[in-house]
Amino acid sequence: MVLAQRILNVLCIMSYLIACSDVVAENTTCFSRRCLANEMIAKELFSPPQPPSCAVKVNLTSIQYETLSVDTKTLRFTSRIKIEMEWKDPDLAWTDSQYEFTELMLPVDKIWTPDMTVDNAVETEVKPVNTDILVRKDGTVEHSIQMYTTVVCGINLFNYPFVKDSCPVALNGWSQNNCGLRFEYGSVTAVGQSRGEWQTVSVVLTSDQGKLDRNYILVTMSINPFNTIVTLILPTVLIMLADLVSFALPLEGGKRSSFKITLVLSFTMSLLILTDHLPDTGLCSPLIRYHFCICLVFLVLSLLASMIFTRMASDGSIFSCTLPKCGLKKTISANMINCKI
Repeated sequence: MVLAQRILNVLCIMSYLIACSDVVAENTTCFSRRCLANEMIAKELFSPPQPPSCAVKVNLTSIQYETLSVDTKTLRFTSRIKIEMEWKDPDLAWTDSQYEFTELMLPVDKIWTPDMTVDNAVETEVKPVNTDILVRKDGTVEHSIQMYTTVVCGINLFNYPFVKDSCPVALNGWSQNNCGLRFEYGSVTAVGQSRGEWQTVSVVLTSDQGKLDRNYILVTMSINPFNTIVTLILPTVLIMLADLVSFALPLEGGKRSSFKITLVLSFTMSLLILTDHLPDTGLCSPLIRYHFCICLVFLVLSLLASMIFTRMASDGSIFSCTLPKCGLKKTISANMINCKI
């Protein structure tokens, strides 16, 4: 009996040790970040966090804005916006008693990430900066995205090429009543401020506290007038100057009229370049259009005056016609007689 009792006690102790070892093994299953990441991925957290307020707070720690191109003809500008953000997801948190890691990396497509949109954009493309995302032990998630967006802006081109105006980029997220995304905006900076003739002067974050409660990145841009002055305004001034000097040319032989016709054709080419560069409609017609119109009218009037003076210098009259035959045969000549009316 004593031997049997001892054997029974030994078996009980062994079973207890085995159970304790299973519990310890269960509590220390993961010994690497990859194992812990696989456990997080297995949760399939594709839905947003569900706090009691039903609003997920996302902190946009840094916003970098860059104007890529500006189409003056269609009044559209394309920009790149790099956003660094962070938010908390309690389901992705762990404690020091469970794991010794303070942070790990997860694939960006295996957990939920906020969707950001540009409300007034014609086209928007969002790409993650990296294919991985950083998660800290308290559930804080750090993520970076790049947004390529095209926005239509009603820039006032009345003083073209001396233009300076602002365009809003409505950077927001989805929200409905009390649910949705609530953004906290950090620093906003501009990079790559010069793109062709357009320059980004400043980038300021503003908000509309009205019914829609939207936030805007107000982008102030200006045009460098040097290119337009050299390619459009200066040639028209030189053409008008050449037209004035052309009155010194002789009237005989039609040299003056031929030269003025060449000037009109050259000015027409400059007018076509202006038409292809500026929009057909807008808030108001650019002042440079009136400049071209007045110059063209004066060039045409100068050409007509030169043609009249040439005619008067050759025949002494403005209107004349030459008939091939007068219908009468003179005995003194067998040739045709020119009748002047």
